[in-house]
Parts: sequence; C-alpha cells; structure tokens
Amino acid sequence: MEHEKYMNEALALAREAAAAGEVPVGCVIVGPDGKVLGRGRNRREENSDATAHAEIEAIREACAALGDWRLEGCTLYVTLEPCPMCAGAIINARVPAVYYGAREAQSGACGSVIDLFFERFGHQPTVSAGLCGEACAGLMREFFRRKR
Repeated sequence: MEHEKYMNEALALAREAAAAGEVPVGCVIVGPDGKVLGRGRNRREENSDATAHAEIEAIREACAALGDWRLEGCTLYVTLEPCPMCAGAIINARVPAVYYGAREAQSGACGSVIDLFFERFGHQPTVSAGLCGEACAGLMREFFRRKR
C-alpha cells in the first residue's frame, strides 16, 4: 500500500533522529503526483531550537519545492501525532490529509489531548491515526528505554 511506503520513509527519518540522540520523529510530505516534496526529522537538540520538529522541517522543504506556502493536494505522513505547534503549521499550510503512526498522550493535538483539526479554523485536515502504529510506538518506547 502506498500509505505504508511513505510512512516507512518517515520511520527511516525517525531512526536517523534517534541515532542522533533526538526524539525519534520523522515526517514526509507527498504531492498529488506521489513525489516526496518534503522530509523532516526532529532536530531540537542539534539546532537548540524548540521549533525544530519533523513536521516543521518537512513543511518548510515542501513549501520551498513548490514555491508556495499552500500545500494543497499534499499528504503529510508523520510517525507521532502532531503537537499543537505542528498541528497549527499543518492548518496554516493548508495540508488536506494527515496520517500519523503513534498517539502522543502528553501533547497530541489530533485527538489525544485536543483536536485542533476539529476546531473552526479556516482549514480542517482529515486525519488517519495508527498507520504503522506499532512500529512507530515501538521506536519511541525503545528510544526512551535506552535513555532511562
């Protein structure tokens, strides 16, 4: 299935993040033609930047690839449920569809803590949760098990 193919690309980026000592989150943004337009992984520690989340990095790269801030017709795949900051960026970039793997019980903004995509903003992406969920959650568990 194509969706799993793209989530596996996001998982590879999450593994890169883990290897670099970052929380293992990876993200890819795919255009309507199936081409990957943006890739991102967490780099908060590396960049000493609280906003260096995988989704933000992928959105910036996809916008640059398209030459537009609107990512209409694109699909975002991310290994962990987006936080409020990233959900806001997704809304602002007009991404119509989001697939995520693992739920984030502490800061998830797509249903776990709050559902920003359900609120009455000018854009409401569709969300599909749990794509490759066990692989995504397992990567997070293993990362934090090693940290402790």
